[in-house]
Amino acid sequence: MHHAPRTTHFFYPGPDVLPFDHHDIRVYIDNLFVEGQLTPVQQPDIAIDRGSWIRSGIIEAGANEDKVRIVRLFDLVEKGLPTTESRYSDWTTFALKWAELSAMTRTSGEGLGPSQENQDSLNQFKNLQSKINILFAKWLNAHYASLINLPPTNPAMLHHVPRRMARDMEDARGSRVALLVVDGLALDQWVTIRQILQEQDSSLIIRESATFAWIPTLTSVSRQSIFSGKPPLYFPASINSTNNEGNLWKQFWEGAGLSRLDIAYQRGLGDGDVVSILEETMNPNNTRVVGLIVDKIDKIMHGMQLGAAGMHNQIKQWCQGGFLGSLIDYLLGHGYVVWLTSDHGNIECCGQGRPSEGVIAETRGERVRVYPTPELRSSVANKFTFAHEWNPVGLPEGYFPLVAGGNDAFILSGESIVGHGGIAIEEVIVPLVKFEKRTR
Repeated sequence: MHHAPRTTHFFYPGPDVLPFDHHDIRVYIDNLFVEGQLTPVQQPDIAIDRGSWIRSGIIEAGANEDKVRIVRLFDLVEKGLPTTESRYSDWTTFALKWAELSAMTRTSGEGLGPSQENQDSLNQFKNLQSKINILFAKWLNAHYASLINLPPTNPAMLHHVPRRMARDMEDARGSRVALLVVDGLALDQWVTIRQILQEQDSSLIIRESATFAWIPTLTSVSRQSIFSGKPPLYFPASINSTNNEGNLWKQFWEGAGLSRLDIAYQRGLGDGDVVSILEETMNPNNTRVVGLIVDKIDKIMHGMQLGAAGMHNQIKQWCQGGFLGSLIDYLLGHGYVVWLTSDHGNIECCGQGRPSEGVIAETRGERVRVYPTPELRSSVANKFTFAHEWNPVGLPEGYFPLVAGGNDAFILSGESIVGHGGIAIEEVIVPLVKFEKRTR
């Protein structure tokens, strides 16, 4: 059969004819759009039958596309619930779909006011969220410990991320890498950011996955595990602080064979001129490894009075300001392989009472309390039945967390906050993203 010569110039070479009429391909197309893997296009100037298989890839002017997609996402999520015997990769794959639904539920109908339809979706979401997090807590109890020593090829936990980067550098001699840790960025908030980054730069390639944070999902525990490349067991002296991160980062890369002069670390990023900020810390022509902490979202979270929907709105406004896009563009432009992750997510939660325990807790967070002995922890746990006495796997001696599950928090009954520290899927499974640029 003779085909006409190709006239379209694709970013990637491929077959002249794509077999979209094949059942094995067509059956997946609509799901890829619903799950956010493919981006739909505006309706062309031709009539498209509502029952057509390509309908899911078309945005129809005036139609309520969000409503249709939310209904389909609920269906996919409910049918695809992992079990207590699922693999960790089943949970990360599921978490990406759950994040799409969460983001859509929080942002759909933005500016239109709280309609009954939106409220019904939110109620359905909260009921499903409760079911998922009960299941997830059971899975964590049985399987979390087995993740720690997995190979870092596809990082299952945050401390595997720099190990994966180091392996890539070994394989590609002379390469350079940058790690952006967006403190407190949850997977559903990443969905909001991803859409804006794609709009700002159509040449950006985003390779998206997810990984497990360290429990308790506190910055001092989980973020230090990223920069050290080790479980928290190995940094007992700084388990309650982040002030040693820069040293841990440099020690990790010196252990991988780099000179201290090749390594850069900077924290407290989020606003301002990217070039002048970065060039105080690194020389883009010489620095081979750079670790950067963007803490803007964590600041938004700790000041948030408007719940999860308010978080999405403020994150969207910040990302539209262009700092993150400029940061990624600068690093890619100077030849770095750029990775982005987060130390923990966050969840909108409601108070179930605050323990009045004096000074026996070493850490007194809204979603986690840490005790020096299991006996002290048990005495509090007996009064707060919503909390889990977390097995201190991979944690230093004398560190016994009592962590909240579901949407509960150690704050006054009836109060509501956006918090972190617990074991909800929204806190524990975080984005892991690799950026590249398309070249024609």
